[in-house]
Amino acid sequence: MNISLEKASETDAHAIYDMQVKAFKPLLEKYQDYETNPANEKIDRVLSRIHDPKGGFYKIIVEGTLVGAICARWKDNETTYWISPMFIMPEYQGRGIAQEVISLIELQIPQATTWELSTLLEEERNCYLYEKMGYVKTGVEKKINNRTTLIYFKKDL
Repeated sequence: MNISLEKASETDAHAIYDMQVKAFKPLLEKYQDYETNPANEKIDRVLSRIHDPKGGFYKIIVEGTLVGAICARWKDNETTYWISPMFIMPEYQGRGIAQEVISLIELQIPQATTWELSTLLEEERNCYLYEKMGYVKTGVEKKINNRTTLIYFKKDL
């Protein structure tokens, strides 16, 4: 399977936004995390990620088809990067794409020595994926509401 990342541009914003809403809507309905769930964001947020000088939004392309996106931006310095959001359309999940995308984004930004992200504690498949890719729990958790908690991960290269 041919998987690649391409930096998104403003012309990609609507397609990315539509996929982001579709990918995160089931989690929004399940956990009702209206303040933090990417399905509840406006398109302006996608545009700001695309234009962010501290990082970029990358399209996930599988066999020539746009199937999702990943955003990576540096935090306090240009060696610590934050991943958020990352999503793959439901019909493409479970095929190893996310693993390859994580490897690709790490290669795409060679100056990064530390990667960080968060996910929902209750989404065991996500937690398993990140641990499988070498990310470790930081011990930081943030209760979003009575249904869900964000858990933070870190990977030092």
